[in-house]
Amino acid sequence: MASRKKASLLAKRTYRMGARAEAAAETGRKILRATMESYGERFFDQVSLEDIAERAGVTVQTILRRYNSKDDLIAAAANEVRQSLRSQRDEVPVGDVVSAIKALVYSYEEHGDRFLRLLAQEERVAAFRLITDTGRAYHHQWVERVFAPFLAIRTGSKRQRLLAQLISICDLYSWKVLRRDLGLSRDKTELAMTEAVMAVVAAPNDRSD
Repeated sequence: MASRKKASLLAKRTYRMGARAEAAAETGRKILRATMESYGERFFDQVSLEDIAERAGVTVQTILRRYNSKDDLIAAAANEVRQSLRSQRDEVPVGDVVSAIKALVYSYEEHGDRFLRLLAQEERVAAFRLITDTGRAYHHQWVERVFAPFLAIRTGSKRQRLLAQLISICDLYSWKVLRRDLGLSRDKTELAMTEAVMAVVAAPNDRSD
């Protein structure tokens, strides 16, 4: 009897601990989501911790207990987005152009406007510059990995030129020009980027350096 009671108390305690942990995790997600949304809509100087706290339904003290400063909060929010993007983009099979562009456009549709706002401020906000530099490095590595079969048949400056072309075509600003500036639909933007990639990888490899 005593052992059953003890087991019951242990189960209840474990449940309460699990519930508290889940509640704490959900609070963290709300804060990071509010941070990403706030900076996606406004510039750095226009967003305060009070704004983020109100949007997340928490207090500023709650935010500061989790993240020591505004810069730490921004870094955590950026890391959350980065992990989400990488989990999706890293699934693209090597050499699959159609899947690669589909994954890119999907991520740009979800986060492109927010990233453009960060890029517009990277020269004056150190926290943003760290995010954008990390993003560029990842993008370059991703392009080089996904399009490796096309790069492998070129050497020297020819390979370097093709890599530069692919990085440029797949860049966020290419999506911006097609989607936002020229007003193409999502499907047509995807098609345009796919055609551009296919054109450069199919170009003759006998051009002079």
